[in-house]
Amino acid sequence: MNASFSRPLLRRLLPQQAPVSVRERVRAACGALLGLLATGLVARAALGNGAALPALIAPMGASAVLLFAVPSSPLAQPWSIVGGNLIAALVGVSVGHLVPDPLVAAGLAGGLAIGLMMAFRCLHPPSGAVALTAVLGGPAIHDLGYGFVLWPVGANTLLILGVAVAFNNLTGRSYPHAPAAAPAAPAPSSGMGLTSGDIDAALKDFDQVLDIGRGDLEALLRRAQLSALVRRSGPETCASILTRDVVAIAPEAPLSEALALLRRHHIKMLPVTDENARVLGVLTQTDLMDKAEWDRRGPRLGLARRWQLTLGRGRAPHGCAADVMTPDVVCLRPEMTLAEVAVRMARGGHHHLPVVGPEDRLCGVVAQSDLIETLVVQAATRASTDSSRTDAAGRARAGDEVSSDLAAGLA
Repeated sequence: MNASFSRPLLRRLLPQQAPVSVRERVRAACGALLGLLATGLVARAALGNGAALPALIAPMGASAVLLFAVPSSPLAQPWSIVGGNLIAALVGVSVGHLVPDPLVAAGLAGGLAIGLMMAFRCLHPPSGAVALTAVLGGPAIHDLGYGFVLWPVGANTLLILGVAVAFNNLTGRSYPHAPAAAPAAPAPSSGMGLTSGDIDAALKDFDQVLDIGRGDLEALLRRAQLSALVRRSGPETCASILTRDVVAIAPEAPLSEALALLRRHHIKMLPVTDENARVLGVLTQTDLMDKAEWDRRGPRLGLARRWQLTLGRGRAPHGCAADVMTPDVVCLRPEMTLAEVAVRMARGGHHHLPVVGPEDRLCGVVAQSDLIETLVVQAATRASTDSSRTDAAGRARAGDEVSSDLAAGLA
């Protein structure tokens, strides 16, 4: 076969998968091993030795691929596996009773199961094998009748799902997967900013099942917008936009002082620094609202928060800034480019970040609003030197595009 012909053919046959580390491959394999082993052993222990009922059915192997290798997939979520397997088992048993020809019954069971799973939003590919197992599983399965839905299908499903919840969360994978928060859509403009409505329209027009949640897809596209924006940004650094006149607070300062500083200076974040001006964390309005209780005298530590801090630190809290601050905050450096600043803000959803200099001492704060303004000015400047955008409308469009893209990416 001609090499020039075979290479494009191979590229079409091989899936385009994102690169996965060896660590992640080992994690997924170990998860599947533990999930299937635990499910089989617990089921066998419940049945006892010599039982005629199957302890573990083959479709669980396919479910293990989804639950442990791609736990963020919509096809791997708890309702997908529970609803999909139960629907498929019910359909398979019913069709097996009504249609005498096993091959015809298998086709009908598989097709009906897929249609119902899509209707009930619990599409789970291994459930197609559950439907076929109910039809083609032989006398041992047929004798169970509708009991097949509860055992082994229901029991196997709940057991492997329980292992998946524990294993994924213990190994750093959020499960059930929480879809990425969809950023607020940018205000409509004459630019090319991507809106949530645009994504919905594209998905409707595409009209196919995608193995990615809608929220995750939108977040991915927003990050791509941001990457394109920062790629076009100029050489300016963090030092050019940071605010040096910063109000900070000591870790031992009372919560009432933190509230007073936020109100007096009309700010939303206070860096918490030690006696050498090193950043220990940040205290935001959200920290005060979420981690403190309020009465007529202002914020104070509640009993639950006090117990949490006492158990975590081994000592009683004092109702000070250190007790409610966000520790281990991301810090910027003055020499960072604006592109690096934008990426760090976007990754953590930050609106303000402290900037540290030599010896990690606080030297300023960067606000998201200042970053947006600077990038908009850069875009307008580039537009003024571009022969294709010499008119004022072109410069305005460039600013609109940057503002919309950056707002979407940083949201």
